[in-house]
Amino acid sequence: MTKIEARNTCGAGADTILERLGLTPADLTARGLRIYPEAESLEVVETGDDGREHLLIPEAAGAWRGLKQAALDDGIPLFIVSAFRSVGRQEEIVRRKLDAGLAVADILSVSAPPGYSEHHTGCAVDVSTPGSPLLEESFEETPAFRWLASQAGRFGFHLSYPRGNACGYDYEPWHWCFRAPE
Repeated sequence: MTKIEARNTCGAGADTILERLGLTPADLTARGLRIYPEAESLEVVETGDDGREHLLIPEAAGAWRGLKQAALDDGIPLFIVSAFRSVGRQEEIVRRKLDAGLAVADILSVSAPPGYSEHHTGCAVDVSTPGSPLLEESFEETPAFRWLASQAGRFGFHLSYPRGNACGYDYEPWHWCFRAPE
């Protein structure tokens, strides 16, 4: 898919959203970030305790269910904190941080700009386990993270943002993305 085609799948258009946020595609490209098209076909893979439905594309949903069951069979309970996120929702997240006075550089160390998040694809999940703080680096100290690090690849899931990742994001031991076998 070419960059233009991917851009056109982002609804309002990633460039327009980025302009409104004071960001430029050239700056993001220089950081090695890429535009991700929004998923079109999604299914509910899990419902959180708060009643929020977590959506993935069908292939990723099947892989997640298999991974989650295998982990549970090994005594490791996992749950989704966040999955599919629209470009519009990502814009709200970034806008809220800007409105709170955070610098763009600080925001971009922890949040992808709208149009540039793996969550748009319906393949990414932020995960946790009971008793672990949500979306904290300390997740890496849990048996759940150790299990994921050794077993998630069997199900097509990979840690997206290890320490020192090329995208410049802070280390996210909770963020895993499904990549279909070729």
